[in-house]
Amino acid sequence: MSEPLASDPRNHSVKILDVLTVPDETNWEIIVVPFLRTFDSPYFATFGEAIAFFTQIIEFLQLLHENRIAHRDCCHGNMMMDASKLYKQPWHPVKINRRRNWKGSVSHTTRTNRPVKYFYIDYGMSRKYKPGDVPLELPMQGNDKTAPEHQPENYDTPCDPFPTDIYYLGNLIRQDFVLKYYGFGFMEDLVSDMTHQDPLKRPKIDEVVARFAKIRKSLSTRKLRSRTTRRKEVGIVTFFRLGVHYARTARFILTRKPAIPDPV
Repeated sequence: MSEPLASDPRNHSVKILDVLTVPDETNWEIIVVPFLRTFDSPYFATFGEAIAFFTQIIEFLQLLHENRIAHRDCCHGNMMMDASKLYKQPWHPVKINRRRNWKGSVSHTTRTNRPVKYFYIDYGMSRKYKPGDVPLELPMQGNDKTAPEHQPENYDTPCDPFPTDIYYLGNLIRQDFVLKYYGFGFMEDLVSDMTHQDPLKRPKIDEVVARFAKIRKSLSTRKLRSRTTRRKEVGIVTFFRLGVHYARTARFILTRKPAIPDPV
């Protein structure tokens, strides 16, 4: 939140709006932040929308690692988005598909129509290291407990947290896109390398950024505007949703909405 990092366009930290003191509690403060929503709700309508998400989460990890910060918990539960542009009515904080006043369900538009910004949260396990240090930390499991170096047999073996960050990001893409939707085969090689069993064989973040940039550039406009189909989706549902998708896509093309909805 301090300069020059605050002004870096790759910064996807949540802005702190205020800090409130708690009466009679000297060790507690309340941090006020914007009302965010889980990154994958609503679902990603096109491949271009997913590419915009990948771009943002990868570029922010690059910014963190450049500044010798290991997040150490950059997993599904700690990726959020500012969805205020997608919804006309505010949603309920617990029943997120209902209106806040409980008068019906909330409706939403797509990310292609209204681009959104994504954020990392929860720095409770994060560490900042001095330049040149080779950090070695004992395993500390967060939301994603599948990292090979964090398995029980390795609990007493210190490891470098930066390759683990790479694993977490790769595993998020694998679990929430490659395995959940059809058509994300173009990410499989990069994800496989990011989640390699041997942390030393995983690419560093600069290599991830460079390889992803090539992947992004290689995708055709037709692919980017194509509808994402979840693997559990029933065939008849796919049939009806395709019609809606084609009509919506034609409108976006006519109104010159970019196929990759990067936020301005």
